[in-house]
Amino acid sequence: MKQRYRKQSLARTACFALAIFLTQTAWAQDTSRLEFLNQQMAELVRKGDVNQAIEIAKKSLKIAQDSYGPDHVIVASTMSNLALLYQNQGQYALAEPLYKSALAIQEKAHGPDHPDLAQILNNLATLYQAQGQYAQAEPLFKHSLAIREKAPGPNNSDLANSLNNLALLYQAQSQYAQAEPLFKRSLEIREKILGPDHPDLANGLNNLALLYQSQKQYAQAEPLFKRSLEIREKALGPDNPELAKSLNNLASLYRTEGKFAEAEPLLKRSLAIREKALGPNHPDVVKSLNNLALLYQDEGQYEQAKALLKRAKEIKEASQ
Repeated sequence: MKQRYRKQSLARTACFALAIFLTQTAWAQDTSRLEFLNQQMAELVRKGDVNQAIEIAKKSLKIAQDSYGPDHVIVASTMSNLALLYQNQGQYALAEPLYKSALAIQEKAHGPDHPDLAQILNNLATLYQAQGQYAQAEPLFKHSLAIREKAPGPNNSDLANSLNNLALLYQAQSQYAQAEPLFKRSLEIREKILGPDHPDLANGLNNLALLYQSQKQYAQAEPLFKRSLEIREKALGPDNPELAKSLNNLASLYRTEGKFAEAEPLLKRSLAIREKALGPNHPDVVKSLNNLALLYQDEGQYEQAKALLKRAKEIKEASQ
């Protein structure tokens, strides 16, 4: 199954931006306009209006530059926030120079190992990874990880994220021996911090399971997929789209093993959840239709597969 890289949450982006602004008040004489704009941006992101949020972020950057000069850390923060919005829209060419400028400002202000650099390094690395530029991403992930290793306390969520992200980079390059201990350490930290039933733990379990599946270590992958599924169902409820992902992942494992009878009800439930939660014409519904059709093809049930593929095609054509 194709690995999905973890994208930065836009809602968390907005919250992160606000936190940065609030911590900069010791340096700023007047941040009220920036804080107000940042709250607007956060609300737009929550509503899904990312394009308008980008316009607000651009306005914030202009105000910060005019108020504090081009080399102030608040300018670096607003640059990083705008870059992350661009990145989540796939506008990598616009995001990259903003990240680089933000890094240069932070390094000049604080030195190369300050905690404020870690998130920017991580975000720039994920940008390169998304484009398959692994050689550029690796040293940035490592630098971010090294900074967070020095942070107070050996167990924190930022450190767990850095370990997970570097592991994902190695997994994308089939460097499984390097990825596995990073995934495991990230999981240990998250479980210690969040407890055994937190949804973020489900993400880590899923990543490690995919690593084992890629190596055909199906016996190791199955209990991790099952535990991830159980956590999500308990935490999110039976109709959440995230649960559909877990159902699909476990079904994919069973299909790979030829356990078609076990895979079919999982794929059907995944499809039903997506139709109910997202609507009958959502792109994720198309994915579920295709996955179930592939299973029917494997079983020789070609008419059932043909009907599902026809519906998937109709949905895609209607959205174009």
